[in-house]
Amino acid sequence: MGLRHGVRAEHSLKFQLAAFALLVTFLIIVRAGPLWWALAMLASGGVFAAELFNTSIEELADHLHPEVHDRIRVVKDCAAAAVLVMVLGAIAVGVALVVSLLRRG
Repeated sequence: MGLRHGVRAEHSLKFQLAAFALLVTFLIIVRAGPLWWALAMLASGGVFAAELFNTSIEELADHLHPEVHDRIRVVKDCAAAAVLVMVLGAIAVGVALVVSLLRRG
């Protein structure tokens, strides 16, 4: 239920799922080894989890404190920053994979 709500409510999660589908297609095409599959799935799972945590924090904060409040804004900004950090880590895995493929090829 939570994943379904996240996908329906969050545009960024829809985008991340589309990127995940492209990633899986890319991994199949380049015949990536098991270690690259594991790293890519771990990074993708981290991004999805971070996004869902962010969504839950935002939903709870908005429910408990619907008016604008500086401390709530900080909480929401930190949760969003956690997603950004995880996405940057996932991008780093993708860059490492591409570099590995270029050296192999």
